[in-house]
Amino acid sequence: MPRVDRGEVWLIDLGYAAKVRPGLVLSIPPLIADRALVTIIPHTTSARGTRFEVDVAAAFLHRGVFDAQNPLTVSQAKLIRKLGSLTSDQLRRIEEALCLWLDL
Repeated sequence: MPRVDRGEVWLIDLGYAAKVRPGLVLSIPPLIADRALVTIIPHTTSARGTRFEVDVAAAFLHRGVFDAQNPLTVSQAKLIRKLGSLTSDQLRRIEEALCLWLDL
């Protein structure tokens, strides 16, 4: 399995209904004894204008938003390829939206 780091955006196969789409990795890299899972925030080009959507401009992404209302945990085997990494400010904005959604 490739190393997957927090703040990276990967192209991920989320299944037939959810399609292949970019996802922001929020989890830390697993150790050998851990399950090969990764928690992501999916990127969508179908924005609805909710307070949990974060618009992030990056050269490797189409115009769209990260939907903090939809965190997913998937097998690392679903990761197709790394697209790039977000800046710490961009990551912080998505974390804030997730904290708002989860009331943390």
